[in-house]
Amino acid sequence: MYTHSKIDRFNEEVLSKYHIYNSVFITLPFDSIDNTGALLPLFTDGCDSGFKKQETPKEILDLFAQKYLNGTSEAEKIDLMFRFIQYIERQIVLFDAIEDAAFSVVNNMEGRGSLRDIKEKASAKDLEGELISFLESFNVRTVLTAHPTQFYPGAVLGIINDLTDAIRKNNLLEIKQLLAQLGKTPFIQAEKPNPFDEAVSLIWYLENVFYETSGEIVHYLQKNILHGHTIQNQIIKLGFWPGGDRDGNPFVTTEITLKVADRLRTSILKCYYREMRNLKRKLTFAQVDVLVAELENKLYRSVFYSKGEIYITLEEFKSQLIKIRTILIERNQSLYLDELEGLLIKVNIFGFHFASLDIRQNSRIHNAVFKDVVEYYLNSNSAIFPKNYFELTENEKIEVLSTVKGNLDSTVFENEITRSTIESMQAIRQIQENNGEFGANRYIISNNESALNVMETFALFKLNNWENPTVDIIPLFESVDDLQNAYIIMEKLYTNPIYMAHLAFRNNKQTIMLGFSDGTKDGGYLMANWSIYKAKEELTAMSRKYGIKALFFDGRGGPPARGGGKTHKFYASLGPNIENNEIQITVQGQTISSNFGTLDSCRYNLENLLSAGATNQVFNKQKNILSGSEKEILNQLAELGYDKYLSFKNHPKFIPYLEQMSTLKYYAKTNIGSRPAKRSKSEHLDFADLRAIPFVGSWSQLKQNVPGFFGVGTALKHFEDTNNWDKVQNLYDDSLFFKTLLENSMMSLAKSFFPLTSYMRKDPEFGEFWQIIYNEFLETKRLLLKIAGHKELMENYPDGQASIKIRERIVLPLLTIQQYALLRINELNKEQKPDLELIKTYEKIVTRSLFGNTNASRNSA
Repeated sequence: MYTHSKIDRFNEEVLSKYHIYNSVFITLPFDSIDNTGALLPLFTDGCDSGFKKQETPKEILDLFAQKYLNGTSEAEKIDLMFRFIQYIERQIVLFDAIEDAAFSVVNNMEGRGSLRDIKEKASAKDLEGELISFLESFNVRTVLTAHPTQFYPGAVLGIINDLTDAIRKNNLLEIKQLLAQLGKTPFIQAEKPNPFDEAVSLIWYLENVFYETSGEIVHYLQKNILHGHTIQNQIIKLGFWPGGDRDGNPFVTTEITLKVADRLRTSILKCYYREMRNLKRKLTFAQVDVLVAELENKLYRSVFYSKGEIYITLEEFKSQLIKIRTILIERNQSLYLDELEGLLIKVNIFGFHFASLDIRQNSRIHNAVFKDVVEYYLNSNSAIFPKNYFELTENEKIEVLSTVKGNLDSTVFENEITRSTIESMQAIRQIQENNGEFGANRYIISNNESALNVMETFALFKLNNWENPTVDIIPLFESVDDLQNAYIIMEKLYTNPIYMAHLAFRNNKQTIMLGFSDGTKDGGYLMANWSIYKAKEELTAMSRKYGIKALFFDGRGGPPARGGGKTHKFYASLGPNIENNEIQITVQGQTISSNFGTLDSCRYNLENLLSAGATNQVFNKQKNILSGSEKEILNQLAELGYDKYLSFKNHPKFIPYLEQMSTLKYYAKTNIGSRPAKRSKSEHLDFADLRAIPFVGSWSQLKQNVPGFFGVGTALKHFEDTNNWDKVQNLYDDSLFFKTLLENSMMSLAKSFFPLTSYMRKDPEFGEFWQIIYNEFLETKRLLLKIAGHKELMENYPDGQASIKIRERIVLPLLTIQQYALLRINELNKEQKPDLELIKTYEKIVTRSLFGNTNASRNSA
């Protein structure tokens, strides 16, 4: 019997089940909900037909109220909107759970991109040796970040988990109970979480998903590709930002950082303890039983009895496990050896740290901190810095910074940021003592603009009495200008003997972070992606010139506008001129729960990243090299797109449009993350201070998705108008990088819905601005369909297309309600005596509708 196509499997396992379980959900009796379940499908149809008739959101809702409500008072309409929001939020949870439950059926877990696939490919092409060599040196590092794009509180996440399990088992009674529980469980967090709360919620994924999945992946590789030999390489590494990411988050204190590190260590020891308990029931043989009981006891005391005290070292734990393994092989016919090997592999991956806690701070903060530190030394008549330090050139300052040493006391500084920055560096040392070096050994400088930024950070470690810091200093290049200058900055560092000595101490490796999110915000979709690609090539060449292995760390978000989309395809397309020994990516919010939230999805996506590395380094070694003429085309496309985006960004209505017509300012009102919505405290909205998440998210809420396509249509049209279309067509057909870039842009278009805001074209202030966006959308859609040879967007990903369609239909009423509320707020604000209480109510509607819209998209911010 032939396997059904992917879209057939989606329709059977996802769409059909959603309709069945949604009908059960809609008929459940909830307190004070009345007949909402019966009215919602009618309202959805009303929205659908209303937008086709070019009605405004206000007209659609008013007409529905006249038709189906006893009265049409404002209070009744508001009550109905809140009830609809409650229902739709829960419908989204139901669809998420059904899609998660069906993941392994809809996706071929053993197909292209799987470990089995690369094993068979290597065997068929006689490349097993190359594959083994690759696995001994390659790493995937997924870094869970604190960026708030997940609106589900902990209780709801628990229900999703249980509901997914019940749906997988087709347990109708349990599903019905969980849906009833869902209907009565609040979706709103009364207070903002602090960074420790964020850390605890993400550690759940480490304990329940990454722990098992990572171990199984490496175990599979060890048994099936390395023929049972112990792999020395970690292969999978985990990173962690909550509690360590200080950039723009004043709530991350040294106390929080240390508390999170302790929680990470306790969590991994708890995982080991559970596994040792299970092994104790199996390893009941002479000599082995005593060793197992001893390990279990020491782990138990370290987890449950200690106040930060560890009763076993990592080295002791490993050596005892190896001793047990030897006895099993030599005296017990290797009985239960597989289970023991599984634990040993996890200990090799996670150590006593579980995930490396990255520390991050902005270079602008560092500048102020360093000024404070230098002034302190100058005022204390120290000879560490010359009296004229602030008058020196950058090169002269770097010369001074190369040799400084000291023993800073944070308490002598009045400035809180100076104190906390110094303490954060001291905290890294403390964490390493407790959790091992991998507990915290990376310091990221965001908005890095110069070699001086790196050397100031390096000097701060030396001034903290740390002669040879076991820390990787990672510059983060974000803006288009910084990306273009990145290789020049790195050469300055590579030609500094002291910094090169530090890199030699760090195995001649330099991690460099590149930010997709702010790159797109700064320069538009094409320029950001092409600038990052070029920067990687230039940085690779520069690093190789000085004998340094560059490791690229990509700051990606969920949607294509922030480097998301088909991520693994990007890595498979890089070619040999870009160093690709590690794939390091940030994962956040919805992307954690949707791509790594279950054992199946986590395994699938981690295997795809490993496979992307193997494709690039083993199977397609000399492929995916862009020729000079292809690079010239990409340069031209990027410049054309950049010019179009810059003229749009510099439009006088750009900021006012976001402030008045979008949900931008409402992100700050949501209690989903500890981080403020913008970097400065100023009331005035400054583009430079605007964070990428609310920026991209606001366009997503408008269903305009500007950062994911704007400028693409204009750039392609130039080639059509100049009779050079064949050049871009050939590039699309031949380059996986360019094809993936445009396919991801198609996803942004597929998630756009301009009828929602078409009323804005008549707005006296913003009508012309809206039309600019819509015209670019139409042109981009036309030309992307032309270059792909498609009739519909994403038609080569039918299951993804179907998932988007059903999700967009679920939230259509929610989007309509949100726009209605925004329209009413604008109307009320224009009145002579605005009703402030009524405005507050509508603002609450906008904020509440943010939640469902974001959760439904799964990668909208």
